[in-house]
Amino acid sequence: MIASLRGTLIEKHPNQAIVDVGGVGYDLTIPISTFSALPETGQPVELRVHTHVREDAIALFGFASADEKALFEKLITVGGIGPKLAVTILSGLATPELVAAIRGGQVDLLVRIPGVGKKTAERLVLELREKLEGMAGAAPPPAGQPAATVLSAIDQDVLSALMNLGCNRPAAEAAIRKARAGGASDEFEPLFRRSLELLR
Repeated sequence: MIASLRGTLIEKHPNQAIVDVGGVGYDLTIPISTFSALPETGQPVELRVHTHVREDAIALFGFASADEKALFEKLITVGGIGPKLAVTILSGLATPELVAAIRGGQVDLLVRIPGVGKKTAERLVLELREKLEGMAGAAPPPAGQPAATVLSAIDQDVLSALMNLGCNRPAAEAAIRKARAGGASDEFEPLFRRSLELLR
């Protein structure tokens, strides 16, 4: 069972990271919050890992913080929520907001996450409300990490992330343009969250 990986980040995308550990590349599915906390490619990185074993495959899910991993593992205990939907849920809301929404019974906020219907949102609240005591937020981006300066590259990352959540390309592109026009931050995560809000 792989619980964490420390190595060199050789590739990163809004829902994927590949980490080289001693010459072996590990492919991990990650949420948006972890993506925005990753260093530049070629840099050292350490991720908490959940190993998901099925009859036909072994999948690795990576997280920037212990809280993110713990919340993911709680999410997949809820009926009808598999690992991929759990990553989508973690990507749809920042970890502190997600914890607050579940503990506060904010079904109307939870159903805005792609793939989460009313019944699923109600199950999340019912089954996890009392199990998230003391859970903090996700790890902040590393101090001193420079923001990407090529805006089109950030826009492409945001577009890719929105499409991975099931949004169609024209709507996602329009949301990004609106977010930019409204003065959204040049950093990936704030731009992604604002664009997602505009799609709701």
